[in-house]
Amino acid sequence: MNFSGKYQLQSQENFEPFMKAIGLPDELIQKGKDLKGVSEVVQNGKHFKLTITTGSKVIQNEFTLGEECELETMTGEKIKTVVNMEGNNKLVTTLKNIKSVTELNGDTITNVSWHSGLASW
Repeated sequence: MNFSGKYQLQSQENFEPFMKAIGLPDELIQKGKDLKGVSEVVQNGKHFKLTITTGSKVIQNEFTLGEECELETMTGEKIKTVVNMEGNNKLVTTLKNIKSVTELNGDTITNVSWHSGLASW
């Protein structure tokens, strides 16, 4: 399954507790909770380019499945990690204490992130 496309955020579960757990200041959490971000994905085989635009903030990351890469987080921190594919429609990675699963179903992309301090994984 090819992830290429443009996707708009539809909903966010546990946004505030998650953002607090990763260290985002309360003022940014309040600003961000009502913003509807847009993710643009360009996939070429195992190589991905991801651009996330939320309000005026733009994060761009590139990675190749199974290879170490450096990803920028929402806080601006850059973290080395490896992104893997599970099945043919899930991208999975761990950034510090955060596990992130991005799943593509038809034309809908869903991202679920867990912080080890919030839930078991």
